[in-house]
Amino acid sequence: MLARHMTLALAILPLIAGAAAAQNLPERITIATEGAYPPWNYSAADGSLVGYEIDLIPILCERMKIECTVVAQEWNGIIPGLTVGRYDAIMASMGVTEERTKVVAFSRPYAKAPNGFLAMGDGGLAELPDTGLSFDLTNAPDEASSAIDTLKAGLAGKVIGVQTGSTAASFVSEYFKGLNIREYPSFEQLGLELSAGRIDVAVANVTAFKAVIDANPALVFTGPTFSGGVLGMGTTNVALRRGDDALREAFDEAITAVNEDGTNKALTEKWFGVDISIHE
Repeated sequence: MLARHMTLALAILPLIAGAAAAQNLPERITIATEGAYPPWNYSAADGSLVGYEIDLIPILCERMKIECTVVAQEWNGIIPGLTVGRYDAIMASMGVTEERTKVVAFSRPYAKAPNGFLAMGDGGLAELPDTGLSFDLTNAPDEASSAIDTLKAGLAGKVIGVQTGSTAASFVSEYFKGLNIREYPSFEQLGLELSAGRIDVAVANVTAFKAVIDANPALVFTGPTFSGGVLGMGTTNVALRRGDDALREAFDEAITAVNEDGTNKALTEKWFGVDISIHE
């Protein structure tokens, strides 16, 4: 068992096994989440897992007609745990990147969100250059590079915080070399360090910021947002083992259905205050 496989693991929807078998699907699967990335997935005061993805998982499993169990796993070992078979899928605000696709397969996206910056409103970084603009590292690399150069100048002498193993960590490592960068094992700890003034700015998926700002209203969004390149497509997808095609296709169908009928729209508005569901 994994060190952080919580005994509170959620047994979700014991459904009729025959429907899954008819589609060459497993009767039951285990889905890993991080459990420390609000409002996507996190632990409530009573130890139970809550969040957007925790609400979405049973809906997808019901539509796939598969019995699902959810377990918590530390972010830094979440992909290795999947590849060695400790669980069957990951739903943990994970985006598609070139490096990850070498190791795992991905479903179609169930949500979309770029990466951005969070800082204290009274710390001099409340209005970083290009605040409110969006840049794509893949489709508009020159514009993105220019914006990054401007940001680097504005962040000179500051401490930047990221979560270890995240796309934000890859982004900062590649584009903000030479600046003071600190990594933390969870986004929760990253938010605490920012609130305590031990770092000056945090870089992460912007949808994770809402819970931190709710807890500390002195924090503000600042600067532009980025997607593409090392950050992936700015979408969130289910990660699965390569070769698990039937399960991936089942997730694809269920994800398409919840995006088309408005179920996912309602969930994202509940947890993020905005619609970040996929509209195709």
